[in-house]
Amino acid sequence: MPGRVQNKGALITGAGSGIGMESSILFASEGADVLLVDINLAAAEKVLALIKDRFPNVKAAAIKADVGKEADIKAAVDKAVELFGRLDIMFNNAGIMHPEDDNALNTEERIWDLTMSINVKGVWWGCKYAILAMRNNPADPARGLQTGGSIINTASFVAILGAATPQLAYTASKGAVLAMTRELAMVHAREGIRLNSICPGPLKTPLLMDFLNTAEKRDRRMVHLPMGRFGEAVEVAKGALFLASDDSSYMTGTDLKVDGGLTSCYVTPLGEPVLPPPSSLA
Repeated sequence: MPGRVQNKGALITGAGSGIGMESSILFASEGADVLLVDINLAAAEKVLALIKDRFPNVKAAAIKADVGKEADIKAAVDKAVELFGRLDIMFNNAGIMHPEDDNALNTEERIWDLTMSINVKGVWWGCKYAILAMRNNPADPARGLQTGGSIINTASFVAILGAATPQLAYTASKGAVLAMTRELAMVHAREGIRLNSICPGPLKTPLLMDFLNTAEKRDRRMVHLPMGRFGEAVEVAKGALFLASDDSSYMTGTDLKVDGGLTSCYVTPLGEPVLPPPSSLA
């Protein structure tokens, strides 16, 4: 049976860890050729080695890029097209949550600018160059391929809910991602190019766990989670796979929430969760 993204060319930023790592492995397992992009090349190459070992029939490569630099994004998209002959899936996933990000009074301008450069400009440039590439995708019905493609942008539940534990630059940046994705989705809706956001809830990833570095910080958030646990990156990767695949062919401009019910909850249930979280694909 062909995979859900069989023969598609995919580019994933932030591919060396967390959501990007899990998505790279998952997309490859479903038949996609994958370009792993990360500022930490060693981390991306480690994931690449795993993919090559498990899925020798897919094309995969890793390159270093800083998504806060337009030239790096363009070069990454160009590399994907060079390697795969096309770009069908662009997952703008890379982002930062700076430990010095705070409220309006305490957040320094350099933290604000750095966050916006990576989390907003990086997504903008990723969309820009992916759209240009996807317009040139040749249709290949025999391989199940069409013109256009799917662009997925990682936002966050904090773009929807406010918090008295501020990280203002991060929150504002993810709100910008939601708005930008919706607008671009409408602009390109008749070109066969779909754009959707994915909004993870709090995840048990190095990015968040480094930020929640005390029991008090973790517990203050856990009380709001209906499922009684943090999410796993692989659970978000599965949502991204859905948006990348033709299973979501009539979805564009959507904010897909993978948040354990957080944004739908007022009062959480009592007791411990009966199901364990899923295991990492790595």
